[in-house]
Amino acid sequence: MIELSLIGIGTGNPQHITLQAIEALNAQDLILIPNKGAGKDDLAELRREICNRAIKGDGPKIVEFALPVRDEATKSYRQRVDDWHDAIAQIWWQTITANLPDGGKAGFLVWGDPSLYDSTMRIAERLKKLAEIKLTVIPGITSIQALTAAHAIPVNEIGAPFTITTGRQLRENGWPDSADTLVIMLDGECSFQAIGPQGVEIFWTAYAGMENQISVAGPLAEVSEEIIATRAKARAEHGWIMDIYLLRKG
Repeated sequence: MIELSLIGIGTGNPQHITLQAIEALNAQDLILIPNKGAGKDDLAELRREICNRAIKGDGPKIVEFALPVRDEATKSYRQRVDDWHDAIAQIWWQTITANLPDGGKAGFLVWGDPSLYDSTMRIAERLKKLAEIKLTVIPGITSIQALTAAHAIPVNEIGAPFTITTGRQLRENGWPDSADTLVIMLDGECSFQAIGPQGVEIFWTAYAGMENQISVAGPLAEVSEEIIATRAKARAEHGWIMDIYLLRKG
């Protein structure tokens, strides 16, 4: 029996980790940390730092593994993602069984919250086809919470809905009719350029909740170029970037 815990750790600030997550980390036999390769090593380092702060005594064994690269050249977007998740699940399984041959408790530190635009739970479901696995999910602070805190704004207007979507959806389908407030995630192309800026405010944050957090806000027509330039500079300096933004019609 493998007991698999997916532990939400917030957005990179060790202070975001909850007491429940600390308990879960200390209860594991094995913690697996993904390494995305050169230029993104500090993501793995942040996970190691969280473990160092949260785990008491000797603690569980900590093992890093290399994430496979998603194929971006062929097939549909959905098929590329499915194939990528299959490959990650295989690496998970190989790493777990190599380090816990007789079973035990394995934990993954999940950026943000496992429920929100994260595929860790979907990958974990694939492992259930290979063995008897008990799955536990520990929620974490999300990048949306860190974004709104950075700008000291509520995510929604009074009694009004908001929509969480992706940069790709905004580019391909435009502003959805469901709400006047959008939260845009997973956007590597500054997709706010694809919509008319008139009457729209943007609240943008990179590295939300982290020490190197950057925030820009204002009318989209006035600050879009500043955001594009700031984003490009930050990515060049750090080798990677994670950003999120809220769009609101005035």
